Amino acid sequence: MNKIKLLCQYQDPDSTKQQAFCCQGEANSSGFCFWHDKEIDKSGPDIKQRLESYAQAGGMLRGVILTKAQLQSIDLVNHHQKVGYDFSYADFYHAKLNSAHMFNINLQHASIMKADLRDSNLNCANLADTNMLGVKWTGSKFENVKIGKKIKQEYSAKEALAAKDEQANIDFLEQAEEIYRDLRKHAEHEGIFTLSGYFIQKELTMRRLQLPRYGMKRIISKLVDIFCGYGEAPLRIIGLSMAIILVCAVIYAFTGLSFQDSVQAVSINQTLEHNLSLFASSLYYSVVTFTTLGYGDFTPVGISRAIAAIEAFTGSFTIALFVVVFVKKMTR
Repeated sequence: MNKIKLLCQYQDPDSTKQQAFCCQGEANSSGFCFWHDKEIDKSGPDIKQRLESYAQAGGMLRGVILTKAQLQSIDLVNHHQKVGYDFSYADFYHAKLNSAHMFNINLQHASIMKADLRDSNLNCANLADTNMLGVKWTGSKFENVKIGKKIKQEYSAKEALAAKDEQANIDFLEQAEEIYRDLRKHAEHEGIFTLSGYFIQKELTMRRLQLPRYGMKRIISKLVDIFCGYGEAPLRIIGLSMAIILVCAVIYAFTGLSFQDSVQAVSINQTLEHNLSLFASSLYYSVVTFTTLGYGDFTPVGISRAIAAIEAFTGSFTIALFVVVFVKKMTR
């Protein structure tokens, strides 16, 4: 009598009626196959060769448990294929992956927590929603990786905040800050400065979110982020400058400016053409004031004086900030 083969009971979180990710491996006594059974020790010396053969044979790689596996210099590149191996939801906790070949690998929702990835090739890897806490990145190839808008700890922090668990929220934010710091240092070392700039913005954002919600330090940090993205977004300064100039021009147009001993202001009693001409003059005066040129042909009156003083101060500060941020970006 033939023994009935029981299949692995692995349940993939992304399985749907339209697309089911099922493991066709034979189940052992636990109900899971060798690769999906978390109770089986996979730290032996033969695991590297077995995993390479399993992947090449088309085995189910999603959700595999490879904690503390010795996978130095393993080849996990799906050769001659446009799509890399799919290790979504896999667990590489404390795995030795130094010098591994992992080009175009999909590690979405996986855990590489405290994994050793030194000198590995992770170019074009998908690391969206991956747990990257404590990873050793030194020397790894890291170009065109996909990180996603947020990392796993950010989503967890948001969930903890919604559940009003402030301590868990802070813990996850601290983890996220550490991950972004490690990624930023590695990107700088590899000379990928655009990516490192993004990581430093995220690192400082995580630090800001740990501060008291209405504290002065958090407010100042948020303003720095809005103004210049913590020194990484000079275009924000240009956009903010244009907004300030435009807002002040509107105020000048309605409160009035003195020109050749007569006060000029927009009024419903004047023609549209005349009002547009006055607004153009107000816009000109706003630019002159913001850049602190001060030609003197127009002078503020009434409340416009206070607005002009504020705009002049803001303009001198903003221009200086732009120069600093721009030079920093260009010389790095």
